[in-house]
Amino acid sequence: MTDETPDRTTTGTDQHTGQHTGQHTDRRTSRADDEQHSILSSSAVMAAGTIVSRFSGYARTLLLAAALGNLLHADVFNIANTIPNMLYILLAGGVFNAVLVPQLVRATKSDADRGEAYTNRVVTLAALFLGAVTVLLVLAAPWVMDLYVDPAVPADARESVVDLARWCLPQVFFYGMFVLVGQILNARGRFGPMMWAPIANNVISVLFLGLYLLLYGTAKGAELTAGYSSDQELVLGLGSTLGIVAQLLILVPYLRAAGIRFRPRFDFRGTGLGHTLRLGVWTVLFVIVNQVAYTVVVRLASQGTASGDADATGYSVYSAAFLIVMVPHSVITVSLATAILPTLSRRAAEADLSGLARSLSSTLRTALAVVLPFAALLPVLAPELARVISLGAAAATYENYIGTLAAFAPGLVLFTVHYLMLRGFYALEQTRTVFYVQCGVGATNVLAALVLVHATDDAGTAPALALAYAAAYGVGALLSYAVLRRRLGGLQTPALVRFAVRMAITVGVSTGAAWLAKVLLDVLGDESSYAVAVLRALVVVLVDVAVFLAVARALRLTEVTSVVATLTRRLPLPRSR
Repeated sequence: MTDETPDRTTTGTDQHTGQHTGQHTDRRTSRADDEQHSILSSSAVMAAGTIVSRFSGYARTLLLAAALGNLLHADVFNIANTIPNMLYILLAGGVFNAVLVPQLVRATKSDADRGEAYTNRVVTLAALFLGAVTVLLVLAAPWVMDLYVDPAVPADARESVVDLARWCLPQVFFYGMFVLVGQILNARGRFGPMMWAPIANNVISVLFLGLYLLLYGTAKGAELTAGYSSDQELVLGLGSTLGIVAQLLILVPYLRAAGIRFRPRFDFRGTGLGHTLRLGVWTVLFVIVNQVAYTVVVRLASQGTASGDADATGYSVYSAAFLIVMVPHSVITVSLATAILPTLSRRAAEADLSGLARSLSSTLRTALAVVLPFAALLPVLAPELARVISLGAAAATYENYIGTLAAFAPGLVLFTVHYLMLRGFYALEQTRTVFYVQCGVGATNVLAALVLVHATDDAGTAPALALAYAAAYGVGALLSYAVLRRRLGGLQTPALVRFAVRMAITVGVSTGAAWLAKVLLDVLGDESSYAVAVLRALVVVLVDVAVFLAVARALRLTEVTSVVATLTRRLPLPRSR
């Protein structure tokens, strides 16, 4: 029987049997409520760290735009600084993120030493692999960057990309070790450190960007479409890499606090790592497909600003808009997914497919309760957001962000569904299925990006890439949900449909109220004024949130009220006497 079948109730005359069944149902419901409360509480700890991290990251983004603008000059640095993260994900990130947590949980439960030896072997092997690959990447920087930068980019800018990449590529090692150590802590139930550590990275980046502004000021005129001097490359590249080093070092003391004593171990044979690596093969293939698609996106984006036109949009516009759009995903969805993955892994290990489906469906509805209103508000608020993130060198071209911010809205919702469905597959260790689904996502992304970018001009490059992203994850969401629903025997689809209907009403009313508030605020002035843009954004957001919460309470959207209750429990509110 699937979850698509209506619940059965006890209707017979045996009073004792009916009472026992009712008590069993009450206990099951109570356990489910306790589990959801635990997941929300753990998520709240991570979300708090992510919020602070995002605010510090937002300050970094503001300073980058202020110093470098959002044209070719900015693309040169942003591409060089993004590639290490992409390459880390390509080489090891998928295995670390998706495969190792279930394996670490199993080792913690089944091994006599609570998985310490297994963990030491994993860390040793990862450090050797990442170290060797990082050295090779630095040596091969010119050829690596040729993959990501369009030939139309001017020669001086291409040379700066390579020089900056040599400073930034060592981040591959530190990214990898940071995520690995963080996942070890997550498997031990310590979720907070990994979410708070990136703040150190942002603080260091902000300090170096402040130094850069002090030494070189904001880019102007011809600088906005040029490369960098060697001194400028040193400040930008060193600041970026030191930030990644710092966020790893912050996690190390927490390993000892979690009961892990690291000692290098090289006895890899016959210790269970073969099973982990076999699972990782499909995840690596999944990541390859994903990163091939993203390589096409970056190359197309670099083509957008190669002309040097002031209204051209490229990688800097695309990535900055993506950073803003993904805030609710980073704060809510990632926190929920990280908190729930050990639970899903235990359900899978116990062959409790109905429990796994119940937990995953509940988490999906909770994530969508935050993501949907944000996505609906994006097109309304895009002009104000574009102005708010544009200072200094980017102020004159702030309108370049507007179309991309709006175009990302549907992709955010679809990506959320796809992302959480993949957590179910990873808990079941069905990484091959994930690979096949991602082939559809990657192929759609590449095809849509090529068609849409070539159908538009330089100004439309970044919005076209955002629409291609939405198309890709539309395919991913449909495929992953349908396949996982069949594997689990159901995903509480009727409950999801009822939730979606009530959310559509709630979001429609709140977004309409926000749009009306924006229209009424037109009397305050145009959004090209920075102060007015900030004021308009705050007022529109407050109206949207207030109306959304009021309608959600009226329609008894428990997914919304439970999130609000979890947050308010953690606020330092004064107690009544």
